[in-house]
Amino acid sequence: MARKVKETEDLPKAKINATTLKRSMRLFEYIGPHKWKLYLGMVFLLLTGGTALIFPWILKDLMFTVENKDFSQINRIGLILILVLTFQSVFSYFRIYLFVNYTENTLAQLRRAVYAHLITLPMSYFVQQRVGDLNSRMSADISQIQDTLTTTIAEFLRQFILVIGGIIFLLVISPQLTLMMLMIVPIVAVAAVIFGRFIRKTSKEVQEKIAASNTIIEETLQGISNVKAFANEFFENLRYRKSTDDIVKTAIHGGKLRGAFASFIIFCLFGAIVAVIWYGVHLASKGELNISSLVAFILYSAFVGASFGGIAELYAQIQKAIGSLERVFEILDERPEVLEINENKNITKRIEGSVTFENLAFTYPSRKEIQVLKSINLSVNKGETIAIVGPSGSGKSTIVGLLLRFYDPENGAILIDGKDARQYSLTELRNNMAIVPQDVLLFGGTIKENIAYGKPGATDNEIMEAARKANALEFIETFPEKLETIVGERGIKLSGGQRQRIAIARAVLKDPSILILDEATSSLDSESERVVQEALDKLMVGRTSFVIAHRLSTIRKADKIVVIERGEVRESGTHQELMQLENGLYRSLSNLQLELA
Repeated sequence: MARKVKETEDLPKAKINATTLKRSMRLFEYIGPHKWKLYLGMVFLLLTGGTALIFPWILKDLMFTVENKDFSQINRIGLILILVLTFQSVFSYFRIYLFVNYTENTLAQLRRAVYAHLITLPMSYFVQQRVGDLNSRMSADISQIQDTLTTTIAEFLRQFILVIGGIIFLLVISPQLTLMMLMIVPIVAVAAVIFGRFIRKTSKEVQEKIAASNTIIEETLQGISNVKAFANEFFENLRYRKSTDDIVKTAIHGGKLRGAFASFIIFCLFGAIVAVIWYGVHLASKGELNISSLVAFILYSAFVGASFGGIAELYAQIQKAIGSLERVFEILDERPEVLEINENKNITKRIEGSVTFENLAFTYPSRKEIQVLKSINLSVNKGETIAIVGPSGSGKSTIVGLLLRFYDPENGAILIDGKDARQYSLTELRNNMAIVPQDVLLFGGTIKENIAYGKPGATDNEIMEAARKANALEFIETFPEKLETIVGERGIKLSGGQRQRIAIARAVLKDPSILILDEATSSLDSESERVVQEALDKLMVGRTSFVIAHRLSTIRKADKIVVIERGEVRESGTHQELMQLENGLYRSLSNLQLELA
């Protein structure tokens, strides 16, 4: 996949109208106590624009002293010019400082609000979204909003002030010359903006083609053994040559456009300036305009022309920012789960752990045509170990998702201690559960931080004891930094068995009433499986445990084994009972695994 040229360049634009502007005003809900900085910044913005407009007028007075040979005023006017420049510099500093200050504080509040809302959304939302897209909204979209609030809006308003104020000053100097200028300069400026967009589009195409050619190099070098094994050096050369030919072709086309643009600027833009000066000199020759006024007129014309051309580009950036705001607010408009989020994660209401599934049926919202579970009935007593087995896609992991209330059942109910799971708060329910999955996700910090994730705020002694119970202390002690060892992104510096034992330690520290083991040993080698299974056996003592497993040898001691096929319970009983069933699915699966062992 070709790399993005620039993250914010591909962001969608939104039409600016009353509706989108009203929705965008929601942003100011997050400004908090920093509103005064925005208002004061606007004052400094007006002062900056005002001093910029005054400067050419004072310069006109300075030129007028030369024209009238009244040199006594030169020093006074020169001093005024320096004062105006000084004030403009001071006003610009405070304008930029205040806009950056209120923007950063507002966006920090927005980021926190979006993140806090995002992690409270239900699993059904994340199933339908791509992580890359959500991350883009948190990074590229908010960066676009940041640039717009910090610079673009202020610059847009400043340019607008310069255009309006400049035209007023031009009309005061010479209405006739102003009329001619307004007939020429804006048309040339708009044409320059349109021309510039074509050039940027071509430049972007060149960059994309370069990225595509770099991808060919990367793929070829990564798979060099395949290239050589298939003797495809000629094919790869041909592929890369075609890619570079495309780059040359597009770049030459861009060169033609840039050459044409340069010719356009030289002829049209400077031609327009020449035309205005020619007409101004013509008026001066007739006594209708003095030279100092003509100089001021040219400066104001430059202000208006440059600002007029800049406004179009700034307007496009504002459109992108509004589009970005709408994408961010889409997240905030999603309905979250009802959670009791607080710093204290200690289990205040401990459940006993008996679980009953009554006529449980479920269909994923994104796949309405497939019923995953059909009338599941199952009773689990406190402290029992229940193993759930069956072919892939039979609905085993869906039962776990329903137990954790990632989803609610379509029909039927899950009773916990005789009470419908939906009558518990989500926080209370999940605080009483822990899961050890097949693919353990460790965060990129230390071993200590990853274990403490089960109980934030746990003491070092509690963490050490949890690691010991999980059979993790033996390998942790071999590291020079012990508990402070960095595990790397997703725990890449640890082996599969080590990651599993960290996850078990995390579950031990949480001390749940209900434990869920989702194929916790299926991807481990025999030695790692033995050590991990020992830790799991200790962890399951006294807890209601749900064990999903493909390796049937690990669940023979379970109090009950439930066999699920196509979303329905086919068999239920102990290992011995199920092995006695002729043509039973469990017996068939067990015999098959013995043959493959």
